Amino acid sequence: MDRMERRKFLWGSLIGSGALLANSLVNQGWAQSARKKKLPPFLTGLVISTWNAGLTANEHAWKSLLEGGKALDMVEKGVNAIEADFTNRYVGLGGLPDREGHTTLDACIMDSNGMAGSVMCVEQVKYPSSLARLVMEKTPHVQLVGEGAQQFAVEQGIQLDNYVSDEAQKMYEEWLQKSEYKPIINAENHDTIGLLAIDRQGDLAGVCTTSGMAYKMRGRVGDSPIIGAGLYVDNEIGAATATGLGEAVVRTCGSFLVVELMRQGMDPQRACESAVERIRSKHTNVKDFQVGFLAVNKAGEIGAFSVQPGFTYALHKNGINQIFNAPSMFK
Repeated sequence: MDRMERRKFLWGSLIGSGALLANSLVNQGWAQSARKKKLPPFLTGLVISTWNAGLTANEHAWKSLLEGGKALDMVEKGVNAIEADFTNRYVGLGGLPDREGHTTLDACIMDSNGMAGSVMCVEQVKYPSSLARLVMEKTPHVQLVGEGAQQFAVEQGIQLDNYVSDEAQKMYEEWLQKSEYKPIINAENHDTIGLLAIDRQGDLAGVCTTSGMAYKMRGRVGDSPIIGAGLYVDNEIGAATATGLGEAVVRTCGSFLVVELMRQGMDPQRACESAVERIRSKHTNVKDFQVGFLAVNKAGEIGAFSVQPGFTYALHKNGINQIFNAPSMFK
């Protein structure tokens, strides 16, 4: 080894030693922080969900965590509570029907391994999010639709429920008098509950479920049951979910976009803001509709942003469950 090569070898050794020392110091710093009980949120769990109904969903997700549930169990149990609330007009069998009077449900779910399941336009199933999980775990597919999804539910032992809300039926009959389809910002757009969770192992999962926009065309599917639009989970990076005008979210692959922006180094808040900006740039009528995004990264940092003011979300963290108003593009 000549003098020049020896210098290169020694310099490389110094750089390598420096990197090992820096890594050791980082680990020591984390250990000291842990000893002071300044623990990352995922060591105690975290749940975040859309709209005010998220408070109830979060409580049920947290209960699942305390009972030993993993992130996937948390998100399923969380939204099951909303799907079972037949007074809710935008989720579950109590939801408002399409323009032909049929109540159809959409849902998707995604786990920490990148597996996913989805059902669309399914009828008479009380817990479409649980059916989506069965699609993920019991079939080689990701999506089942309509009668096929209902048939699969029956095959899995799910008893069909023909519940029809009297109030929803009355609202539908009133709508029929004019049959005008004019979605109202922050009213009809309360058509989704998306829930993201981190369990005590630091693993992520997410779910999104809806009865869809009221008085939609028969067969219409929005973003909620579409992986990458209404929901996306990458256990190495983070997770995101969307609510609002599904068509706008589908056109921009909104939730996938948020997660990819986090992969590129953005924090969750900036990623949500950038996704809303993308929607603004692709739509000339952006002032006429609402879209909101929620996101959480692997470190437990969260983000929330919407097109219009009025989008709320619920956060359960450090034993506290509360509602927040998301910042928005328009004031």
